[in-house]
Amino acid sequence: MSNESSEENEDTNNLNIERMKQIITAILILVAIATFGQKKQLVEYRENVVEKAIAELDSASAAPEGAIFEKVTEAGIKGHYVFDITIREKGFVATVFVVNDGENPIPMQNRMKDIIKAYRFSFKVPKGKSYKFQHEFNF
Repeated sequence: MSNESSEENEDTNNLNIERMKQIITAILILVAIATFGQKKQLVEYRENVVEKAIAELDSASAAPEGAIFEKVTEAGIKGHYVFDITIREKGFVATVFVVNDGENPIPMQNRMKDIIKAYRFSFKVPKGKSYKFQHEFNF
């Protein structure tokens, strides 16, 4: 009887180990899917980069929930701004230059530049490449 009990315990332990393996495998698959879903899309061609960047900036600067719009509203920025913006790898803004200089007070231009410079795009560009384009903001 002792042998039967020992065999039953061993079978139960083997089932538990198999069940644990299945659970761990399922968790690893879910983590892999979540990680893959968070990667930024790679956009390679200049036309596509500029098109996607402008669409994203328009969306981010739209009222009432755009990330840029919220920061501009908090800072009390108003007016028309034209910037030359350069995007580099991983969606970072490398440079922001004022094109319509003199139209708005310099402190407002600088705050607006800082907001745009801090913005991160949802896509990335090829390593070592940067893309420059011009964009207008109206608030």
